[in-house]
Amino acid sequence: MSALACDQSTLDRAHAAIRLLDRHYINGEWIAAGGTPISVENPADATQIGTIAAGTAADVDRAVAAARRTFESTAWMSTPAAERERLLLRLADLVEANADELAAIETLDNGMPFGPSRQMAVGSAISAIRYNAGWVRRLTGETVPMSVPGQWHGYTTHDPLGVAALIVPWNAPFAITCNKVSAALAAGCTVVLKPAELAPMTCLRLAQLVEEAGFPKGAFNVVTGFGSEAGAALVAHPGVDKISFTGSTATGKGILRSCADSLKRVSLELGGKSASIVFPDADLAKAVSGVAMGIFGNSGQVCAAGSRLFLHADVFDTFLEGLAAFAGKLKVGPGIQAGVALGPLISADQKARVMAYIDSGRNEGANAVIGGDAPAGAGHFVNPTVFVDARPDMRIVREEIFGPVLSVMRFSDESADDLARMANDSVYGLSAYVWTSSLANAHALARRLRSGSVKINGSGMEFTLPFGGHKQSGIGRENGRSGVEAFTEAKSVMIGWPD
Repeated sequence: MSALACDQSTLDRAHAAIRLLDRHYINGEWIAAGGTPISVENPADATQIGTIAAGTAADVDRAVAAARRTFESTAWMSTPAAERERLLLRLADLVEANADELAAIETLDNGMPFGPSRQMAVGSAISAIRYNAGWVRRLTGETVPMSVPGQWHGYTTHDPLGVAALIVPWNAPFAITCNKVSAALAAGCTVVLKPAELAPMTCLRLAQLVEEAGFPKGAFNVVTGFGSEAGAALVAHPGVDKISFTGSTATGKGILRSCADSLKRVSLELGGKSASIVFPDADLAKAVSGVAMGIFGNSGQVCAAGSRLFLHADVFDTFLEGLAAFAGKLKVGPGIQAGVALGPLISADQKARVMAYIDSGRNEGANAVIGGDAPAGAGHFVNPTVFVDARPDMRIVREEIFGPVLSVMRFSDESADDLARMANDSVYGLSAYVWTSSLANAHALARRLRSGSVKINGSGMEFTLPFGGHKQSGIGRENGRSGVEAFTEAKSVMIGWPD
């Protein structure tokens, strides 16, 4: 919960910037597209804040061609590593210099409260760009002793894959975009970015900053539009070497099927139904706030949200009372207001989806100890909701809701194996959270939980550690060295000479 509020001058700059972001950015030029523009709304009041171009296959083809020319030209292939690092660091400086405006655009476009927009979305974007910039001169291979007869020198390299198509979601568009873009550029790829049509504005504003930073034309391109048109054309394009997608599991499966024939490289960061486990020896005050914001932060629109809570019987009632009290104090409202903890959901459709899950929970026998409703008035708001009497077979427990809805289940004397089995009972495996003061519990569950990341006594994103999922939560990893190497192909070189 942040007290940061968006002042009027920052809001005015954000609105002024949005009005200019109605075109594609291709080969260093802002290009208008034909057809009917796509309206972009503020989810806090359902009013239009701007429009974007509805990209077509022809727009995608132009962007991919520009990225391909730049990738194969001396303007990019021969750019010294130190220069690419400098460009990325310059971009990070520009993002930092425009941080308040970018946060305000994110709040207007996505609904995220201004405090988290400024501190998390923009702050983590700056960190990601600077972190990935550091890998430009550190993507080293290795010299390998050879075992074949004769005189040989063997070594490996990490070569950039080529043109990287980045398809980003609407729930945290700026942070995710900056992480993907900086990793791809650090690896030496060129980029075509397709933002989500529901929240594209900070991605387009980033293009202006890339241009100001001085990147070569064609190194970074943005095509806006619907996923079914621009997104599908980008995935299917033969000139794309790599797809990096963050979004729903259903869409990720479709992308994987589309890429099967060409075998283009694919990274997928998909859905989650992450478990939080609270033992009676945990710091309960810290765990209450951590569990609450782990599901209610960004109104639950987080792939790694801790949406299933396994709560020990010895502290069940006490913890639940504290959790309900904490949730009841969370302010729900427009993100530009001070003190708001939960902004709106992204759209009317998403609100309807979440409310349908809440109805499903009640119909299947769960009881809401708090929430379960939506505030009156305009905007796509849903109050923080905590269900008890949840069972593993319920839809609210098994399916990703992507809203501020927590399902609580009780455990008592289960072994680490049994508890892990309960937590692992999901088609997803993105994140897990354990609250305990016992090193035995921490290490036992960290080993047994089938999740791409396990966090003990806390949460958050760390850019030095790989991030991704098991099972239907995705393929591949972002962040850390792995995130940059995902945009490269390993090459082995053998050089022989006469004895």
